[in-house]
Amino acid sequence: MTVIHHRTTLVDGLEVFHREAGPADAPVVLLLHGFPTSSSMFRRLIPRLADRYRVIAPDYVGFGHSAAPGVEEFEYTFDHLTDVVEGLLRELGVQRFAVYVQDYGAPVGWRLFLRDPGRVTAVVTQNGNGYEEGFVDAFWAPLWRWAVDGNPDDESVVRSTLTTELVRWQYVHGLDDPGVVDPDTWTRDVAQISRPGMDRVQLALYRDYPRNRELYPRLHAAFRDHPVPLLAVWGERDEIFGPEGARAFRTDLPDARVELLPGGHFLLESHLDEVAASVREFLAETL
Repeated sequence: MTVIHHRTTLVDGLEVFHREAGPADAPVVLLLHGFPTSSSMFRRLIPRLADRYRVIAPDYVGFGHSAAPGVEEFEYTFDHLTDVVEGLLRELGVQRFAVYVQDYGAPVGWRLFLRDPGRVTAVVTQNGNGYEEGFVDAFWAPLWRWAVDGNPDDESVVRSTLTTELVRWQYVHGLDDPGVVDPDTWTRDVAQISRPGMDRVQLALYRDYPRNRELYPRLHAAFRDHPVPLLAVWGERDEIFGPEGARAFRTDLPDARVELLPGGHFLLESHLDEVAASVREFLAETL
């Protein structure tokens, strides 16, 4: 049985929660979660990797069990989320790592890579966009408009993504059998993002999200200048980040592996065995 440690580390005065398992001297695999969840999304993947790797899965500030200061106390941007993750790695003595990104994990992971490409040994992106291709317009168009002008009609649409109905939709859309997803996933997420003031936290990150697109040209240049082994394992029925987002990585990393699975956004809930097998094979060959 794999022992998973649940730890809290002080980073720049903020309590940062993370899950950790595996040998302390093994190669590090950093797991970066998406919206609106936390490191809990990796609870079943961690044991699949921890026999070979030191696996670290943090909760961002404002998510899960990490500190959740209000927007008056902490400026919620992806730059600042990355600062805290970088601080956690420093506190844990991690210098080099492979990274697994999903959804919000992508903009955090891309920033870590851009700040120091040499420390990233491999990348697994699971429905984590790095190109303009892949943004499903029906989902993203209201956010792009609202981030520019703050209009109330689009804000209503954006706020609806914080409701139980649409958080559940993120987990079950695209699945032949939605019953394979444990309802605890979305009820846990909704409880956390419904805490007082957390709606303003999420809206701040929504407003900052378009800045991630501005980073893409730099990211693509970094891929070309510092080729990194990359696996894009993707739920091809995702209606947030479509499969074109997976294929796009081959533009600048021609040797990137692209594997499309018949699932949606949260692939680890429906296709854990397939994802874990692909990730293990990929890491074994590249690390």
